[in-house]
Amino acid sequence: MNQITPIAVRAAGRRKASEFPQELLNIFDGYVHGRMSRRDFIDVCRKYTVAGVTGAALFELLKPNYAWAIQVPADDKRIKGERVEIPSPQGNGSIKGYLVKPANATGKLPVVLVVHENRGLNPYIEDVARRLATANFIALAPDGLTSVGGYPGDDEKGAVAFGQVDRAKMTEDFVAAAQWLKARPDSSGKLGAVGFCFGGGVVNTLAVRLGDGLAAGVPFYGAQPKPEDVAKIKAPINAQYGALDERINAGWPAFDEALKEAGVAHEGHIYAGANHGFHNDTTPRYDEKAAKEAWDRTLAWFNKYLRA
Repeated sequence: MNQITPIAVRAAGRRKASEFPQELLNIFDGYVHGRMSRRDFIDVCRKYTVAGVTGAALFELLKPNYAWAIQVPADDKRIKGERVEIPSPQGNGSIKGYLVKPANATGKLPVVLVVHENRGLNPYIEDVARRLATANFIALAPDGLTSVGGYPGDDEKGAVAFGQVDRAKMTEDFVAAAQWLKARPDSSGKLGAVGFCFGGGVVNTLAVRLGDGLAAGVPFYGAQPKPEDVAKIKAPINAQYGALDERINAGWPAFDEALKEAGVAHEGHIYAGANHGFHNDTTPRYDEKAAKEAWDRTLAWFNKYLRA
């Protein structure tokens, strides 16, 4: 029988991916991406349980703990944040977002759109926006769930809400948010985009849609565009992947080749031993070493292409 190790069932504290069988993490990835229900996931978990630990308990160990994500508190004196609402006439009418900028900003600054995973604008993504503001960027994290009431404060409910949104209109909402951000009077006109999971795919879509309107993109484990669309990309792309994320990684070689053929400046980094979602510091899939390296590369990419 497959079992989790005793450390994985301790009462409190951050868990690591190494505390769980890789097969279980892959199954959880299936749940996260809508390929099975919570009930089905818990049923499958039964073969991994130890005495006194249920499938439901394993689910609780693997789901996000957003207290872990706060690297930059909302009241950090280095930043200023506000809630905004952006018109999106081609999408769902409007999209709400979290705008964060350096507290002592002077002059115009490069701007970065931060695109969430498939749960909406949760605390982890808000913190990523604040991290960018401390690096002297203006960051906007839109909420793709705006049309169905916004992120509900619970990831399971967020997943349900995500499935209710018209995906084509949601894409238009992100395009509208990107264009609004770039056109702000405090923007230098240099627009970057970073996204995670679903958001990584959105970054690639924005690169296709916006052409030279996007100055740099950093998709984290995001679905790649169709090869025939890659020729429309002008923005330098720095793609980040976890080596254990075979489902998404399968699309990288063709994307890499298409970017080469299109003459697009790009890099691809695959982090050994890292899972899908390795940058998200609220779950056991978080990989501190890979996340730090990928984030350092993200900031370096934006500094290179957005500050020129």
